[in-house]
Amino acid sequence: MKSGENFKKTDVLVIGTGLAGLSAAYAAAREGLQVTLITAETELLEASSYYAQGGIIYRAQEDTEKCLLDDFQRTGAGIVNPEAVRVVFQKGPEFIDRILCDELEVPFNRNQNGELELTKEGSHSYPRIAFVKDHTGQSIQHCFVQRIRKIDNITIITNATAVDLITLAHHSRNPLHIYEPSTCVGAYILFQEEKEVHPILAKCTILATGGLGNIYLHTSNPSARTRGDGYAMAYRAGARIMNMEYVQFHPTTLFSTNEERFLITEALRGEGAVLRNKHGEAFMKRYHQLENLASRDIVARSIITEMNETDSKFVYLDITHRDSGWIKKRFPKIYEKCLEHKIDITAEGIPVVPAAHYECGGVATDMLANTTIRQLKAVGEVACTGLHGANRLASSSLLECLVFGIIAGEDAALQIQKQRTIIPTVAAWKKETEIIDPDLLRQDRSTIRQTMWNYVGIVRTKKKLERAFGILWQLNQDIQHFYHHGELSDELIGLRNAATASLLVLHAARLHKGSRGCHYRAD
Repeated sequence: MKSGENFKKTDVLVIGTGLAGLSAAYAAAREGLQVTLITAETELLEASSYYAQGGIIYRAQEDTEKCLLDDFQRTGAGIVNPEAVRVVFQKGPEFIDRILCDELEVPFNRNQNGELELTKEGSHSYPRIAFVKDHTGQSIQHCFVQRIRKIDNITIITNATAVDLITLAHHSRNPLHIYEPSTCVGAYILFQEEKEVHPILAKCTILATGGLGNIYLHTSNPSARTRGDGYAMAYRAGARIMNMEYVQFHPTTLFSTNEERFLITEALRGEGAVLRNKHGEAFMKRYHQLENLASRDIVARSIITEMNETDSKFVYLDITHRDSGWIKKRFPKIYEKCLEHKIDITAEGIPVVPAAHYECGGVATDMLANTTIRQLKAVGEVACTGLHGANRLASSSLLECLVFGIIAGEDAALQIQKQRTIIPTVAAWKKETEIIDPDLLRQDRSTIRQTMWNYVGIVRTKKKLERAFGILWQLNQDIQHFYHHGELSDELIGLRNAATASLLVLHAARLHKGSRGCHYRAD
C-alpha cells in the first residue's frame, strides 16, 4: 500500500472493489480517466460479489422486456422501477457478451453448440441465468481483478477505509461554497497501517461499498465490513436514502452452531431441490403455488413458520433425487463445503436456515447512477435504482453491479468533460487520541447485531420495532461519543456506520406500517 500523501487528487475515486466497483473503475479507465480504487480489505477478491454462487441474468430465447419486468414486479411486490428493468434488459446481454465473455474471458458453462448454458431459478419464467458451475461471482471477480491490475491509469489502494464523504458545504475552506449546489469532491480515507487520515479529492466519487448484512447476527455476507458504510456516509452527506426497510433474508444458508452462515445457492432449488421439514414432508406446497420456486421472502417466512411449528432449528434442502455425479459437477463448491461439515449432499438433505442477505433499498440513483449530490454516484447493493423493489429477484445482483457499474464509469467521463468541477482546499483531519476499550466496541457491535436480528428481522411488529429503537438510539449516542473523541480505527468507523445504517433500516420499518415484499409486519 502506498501512503495517502501520494494521492491527493484523482479524476475518479471508486470506494469498494466488488463487481460494481471494479466495473465502474474499468469503464472509467477505458475512457482515459485517472482512477483511484480503494478497499478496506487487504485483498481485492474479498467482496460479496466473490461469493455469489448462482449466476447472472442473461436472456432466454423467448424472453421479452415485458416478461422480465413481470418477473421483477411479481418478486418485487409491484414497486420495481420499470426504467431500471429496461436498462438491464437492453444493456445486460451486451455487457455480458462483450465485457465478461470477450474481453475478460469468464469461463461460463456452455452447451454443446458453444452457447451460454442457461438455468432457471426461483420466480423466473424462463431459464435465463448464465453461470460458472456454482461459483459465478468468484470467476467474474477473479477475471476482473486480473485485468484491473494491468491497467496503468488505475491506482489500487488496499487497507484503506473511507471515513466520510467530502462535500463543498461541509468541508471546503472557502466560506462561499455553502452557496454551491450540494457537491461531493472526494472522501477522507483512513490508511489502516499508518493510522493516518488523508483526503482524496476527486472530480467524481463512486460509492460501491456493498451492503449491510453484518448489522444482523446471522448473515450470508462473508465480510464483516458489510456493515452499511456507504449508506451511512451518503446519509451524513445529505443524499436521499430510500426503501431501507426492504432487507432480504436468503432462505437457505448452511446451518451451523456458530455464527458462520455459508450461502446455499438458489440454483439448487432451480435444479429441483426440495425443502423438507424434520418429518421429511415437502412443506412448501402448503405456503405457495410455486412451492420451492417461490420468491425469497415467501420461502424465508415459510421456513421460519415451519421451524416454529415443528420446534426445529433448521429445515432440510434435499437434492438427493438427482444423479450424484451430476450434483458434484454442477455444485462442486457446495458439495465440498458441506463435506467439511460431514454432510454428503448426494445422500442426505442439507440443514438450512434463513439469514440476512441483501439490502434492496439504498442511496437513491437515476439510470446513470447519479445520486442527489452532484459528482457522487452509487452502484451495486449500496444504490437504489428501484430494480429490486421490495424484494430482489434471484441472480439480479451481479447483473445490476455490472450494468450500472459500466454505465457509471462511462458517464463519469462525460460529466467531467461537460461540467465545471470544483476541487477545493479542505481542512486537514483532526486526530483524536483517546483510547477506546476494544471490549466496548465488540460488545456494542454484538448489541447491534442481536437487536436487529431479534426485533428488525424477518417478522416485525410495532412492539419489536419500538424495543429496537429504545436500544439503538441510546447506543448510537454512546458510539458517536467514541467516534468524536477516540483514536480512529477501521473497527470504530464500522461501528459508527453500523449504528447509523441500523437506524436507517429501523426508521423506514417503523414508518411502513403495512407489509410488502421483504418487509413483513405481523401486526
